[in-house]
Amino acid sequence: MNKLSLPSLLAFLIGTLLSSGAGAAEDIVVVGGEGEDCIEDPGCVNRLHPDIPMAARARPEQTILFRARDAQDVLGAAAAQTTEPETLSSDFGRVHPITGPVYIEGAVAGDVLKVTLTNIDPGSYAYTYGGSSGFIPDLVEGQSLVIWRLNRNYAESDDLPGIRIPNASFPGVVTTLPGPNQLRIMLEREQELADAGGRVSLPMTGGADPVALCGPNGTASTECLRTIPPREHGGNMDIRYLKAGVSIYLPCFIDGCGLAIGDLHYAQGDGEVSGTAIEMSADVWATTEVLKDGPDLSRGPHYEGPAQLLDIPSRRFYAVTGIPVKDSGDVPPDMRYLNSDVVAGLENLSNDINLAARNAIDGIIDYITSTYGYNRQQAYVIASVAVDIRISQLVDAPNVGVTALLPLDIFIGQ
Repeated sequence: MNKLSLPSLLAFLIGTLLSSGAGAAEDIVVVGGEGEDCIEDPGCVNRLHPDIPMAARARPEQTILFRARDAQDVLGAAAAQTTEPETLSSDFGRVHPITGPVYIEGAVAGDVLKVTLTNIDPGSYAYTYGGSSGFIPDLVEGQSLVIWRLNRNYAESDDLPGIRIPNASFPGVVTTLPGPNQLRIMLEREQELADAGGRVSLPMTGGADPVALCGPNGTASTECLRTIPPREHGGNMDIRYLKAGVSIYLPCFIDGCGLAIGDLHYAQGDGEVSGTAIEMSADVWATTEVLKDGPDLSRGPHYEGPAQLLDIPSRRFYAVTGIPVKDSGDVPPDMRYLNSDVVAGLENLSNDINLAARNAIDGIIDYITSTYGYNRQQAYVIASVAVDIRISQLVDAPNVGVTALLPLDIFIGQ
């Protein structure tokens, strides 16, 4: 995309401020965007812990500009992108760089923080991985990488000719920091799940930032939460409806809350089934409000916004449904840790949303390959960035229903 000139950028920032009620350009708090990667950036971390130092301070209603990096910290900040990458390295320890944390003045533990996203400006390039990761890795062989070119309207890639994905930018991670008690509970329950054989991302020191706290010799090296799953404080929610215009309600577990944003997506289907969306760096503008008597967020954040953000970006669609049936002898990968003799012998599992979703996704991949000629790797990526996985019904036991909904307008010239 063409970079804005300095006068144009200043005009855009001032316009954004005036429209959000701020008074002057100096009211913007800018966080992040320095250095080659997150570790070099004083406004960036990739772990969660109550003792992480604050990167900046902001007043409620003040505009905060988060210069956020991509999920694997490989593209650099949006303003630094000048050349399309040919390939990308992958280091799981660096996932996800998040910009912040920001201390919100006047907020104390027990408050609710209302975060309103006002604008998202994408970088020039992005990527999507597919294959041996994501929701159905056993059904899609191999690994693939798609490099995207971005502008303010759509994404295109030489790796997926004939596909154009509309801009639907949002942050995958919007979070506050856990408090000491929440940290203890989260560490204990995730360790219990790992001990039982469940899939979980435990603390790891490789690639951790801040290094002094979370690295190999850090003072809390075994206590820094990975950003992979969402939790009660928000985190990696990967909700595609959290676009500009939406407000997210997050709990404050420590004084100042510790607001951070990252894992920017240019577009994503509900489900992000290959494991990644269109992963990009971007600049994100946001404002905050501190609520002293906010909603109960004990089971997760709330959000609100204009209803048109729920629409699919297409005039036409094709959908595949799934119910929880399987072949006798099969055990879905997510159930293997249970070591159940019962699951393998059944051809129908009662009210199992995961199995229903697995069947719907497998079906939509088959449809894409047979109708449009893409291979399964390509179809998996298309499903991850464009297909919405929706619960159809939960009450018709034993067969709950899931729908995989494919927007057809993404296929150009067909």
